[in-house]
Amino acid sequence: MVAITSTSAYAAYQGYGTANSTASTAKAATAATSIGAANPAATDVTLSDAARAALAERDLATVLVDARSKLTRLLEDAGRTSPLSGGQLALDLSGLDQRELYAMSSDDSFTADEREAASLEMQRRFEAALAGPAAITNVTGDFTGLYKAAAAYLDSLGTEERASADWQAGRAAVTEGLKQLKDNPAELPDAGPSDPVALYRVLGEAGDNAEPPSMTDLASNARTTLDKMYAEAVANGRVPTFNRATTVGTYIDISGFSSRALSAMVLDSEGNFTGEEVRAAQSVLQAKSGATLLAGFQSANKSGDPTAFSQNIISAYSSLSPEERQAVGWSDQLYQAAMESYASTSKLMEMFGQATSGSAGGNSLATLLGGQ
Repeated sequence: MVAITSTSAYAAYQGYGTANSTASTAKAATAATSIGAANPAATDVTLSDAARAALAERDLATVLVDARSKLTRLLEDAGRTSPLSGGQLALDLSGLDQRELYAMSSDDSFTADEREAASLEMQRRFEAALAGPAAITNVTGDFTGLYKAAAAYLDSLGTEERASADWQAGRAAVTEGLKQLKDNPAELPDAGPSDPVALYRVLGEAGDNAEPPSMTDLASNARTTLDKMYAEAVANGRVPTFNRATTVGTYIDISGFSSRALSAMVLDSEGNFTGEEVRAAQSVLQAKSGATLLAGFQSANKSGDPTAFSQNIISAYSSLSPEERQAVGWSDQLYQAAMESYASTSKLMEMFGQATSGSAGGNSLATLLGGQ
């Protein structure tokens, strides 16, 4: 068993100070401005696509400003003063990107509650990214996909986070895990104490995962946000409506609400929403669900793997909370059907492979297809 010393599925989620990085960024920007001013006749330089992309990336100071602006707006819309309630997330932070979350988790300009909320959201995202692949691993017994998912997630994180020592240790452990899996894909690798996948599994078994905002908190937030949207429309002399084609009213667009927030509206366990609001949330949620299924089908169609669509369904189902599944109408029967489809298709592929392997007594492909 791998020794586990961290309390988070990804140690970098504990946060790091960014004051030095911020100061360095500001100094670099000042220096660049001074150079340009001192040499107005500088020769034009043609930059590569990579260089242009690097220049277009926000500096850390801008990321911090954007994070603060988004968080302030979210708190105001939800009528809250803190993103936490009882030590748990009470605010939907899905609108913040990875760099903004990391900056928020590690900069002293944010309160202790705000830093903790960012860390919880970062851990929650990591766990959500691994939930589907983990379900596939439970079906196939192959850990390769789980470690590939962890590698892809870690590689998608922001510049500052990827520069941290903990990120580098975690990424190196995942690389080592993938190396070991080439020899034995059915055995959980021993990649050391920095392995975020091993820790994810330990925390999952202990029931110590990062909890998303409760449905009660999300419903309360959504109610407050909707009321503010209505009030703003009325203040502008317009009638709020969920009719996108309106020419006289203000369309109330809730497509930016997260799936869990929409699910809280659809389930409406405390009667906070009107029938029209519930139907609007249901429509948006079903559109998101349909897009997920379509993407899974298209991805499977391109893969050439007969089991791919079943695996995509299993992964998508496992990534949703029970409340989200209920709200969107994804029943246990859907998951069971996907499992059965995967098992039967895998068995057929195995039998087909044995029959066409060319071993003594085996049938050729032409024979199986009715040829001579």
